Amino acid sequence: MIRSAPTPPELLEIAVTVARDAAATAHRMRAEGVSVAATKSTVTDVVTAADRAVERQVLDALRTLRPDDAVLGEEYGAGETGPAADGGVRWIVDPIDGTVNYLYGLPYCAVSLAAEVAGEVVAGVVRNVATGEEWTATAGGGAWRAGERLRCSTETDLGQALVATGFGYAAGRRAHQARVVAELIPHVRDIRRMGAAALDLCLAAEGRVDAYYEKGLAAWDLAAGGLVAREAGLLVTGLAGRPAGPDLVIAAPPALFEPLHTRLAALDASGGP
Repeated sequence: MIRSAPTPPELLEIAVTVARDAAATAHRMRAEGVSVAATKSTVTDVVTAADRAVERQVLDALRTLRPDDAVLGEEYGAGETGPAADGGVRWIVDPIDGTVNYLYGLPYCAVSLAAEVAGEVVAGVVRNVATGEEWTATAGGGAWRAGERLRCSTETDLGQALVATGFGYAAGRRAHQARVVAELIPHVRDIRRMGAAALDLCLAAEGRVDAYYEKGLAAWDLAAGGLVAREAGLLVTGLAGRPAGPDLVIAAPPALFEPLHTRLAALDASGGP
């Protein structure tokens, strides 16, 4: 018997169950105390024991629930699963997005888990580890938090827009990004830098910030939060028609997208190291 492909709502149900358990583990480990276990790209790009433990928990849960699926994770990559078969499911997990916030006890970090089918993200959940806030979305099914469907900001004037962004870990990249912010800030209401891309995208999805941009996002930073943002009505792309990705992610309502895109292009926001 040929097994039918899971629907986006079915995949979301799995994602929510796994993410909630993972967030509970991260919350417990933070209460018990946390320290740096390793560094990655730079000495400021930290990994905690909780990052590894939470991703291991997610991998084990998915292996039990969906043993034939592929998984891409921030800490273990795709090393423990094969590639997704044609039309198969690949899970994309960030065990703790906002690790530095988590390390310092700042309540702005999240478990992010998305399901991708044939290269398209079709279901995703982002759950704040500290507060329990949870955002979900399915392709074509809208974005939701606490039973309320999300709609992005209706702001039409870039000069009145509150814009979120983030910075990389390498000093050269941060310096370039700081120059972009310095040139952008006179043209917007203000800038917010909170330190967790998935949560920034979710806040943009419900209009708690008007727009968001950042250079350097990996697939696990973008997958679930990007789907939430798109399903709430935001345009989520790169510069000059390129897809959202490591070069740049812009997430903005249609009315703000063009002026923000134009300003970021002029400032070479996707350039630098």
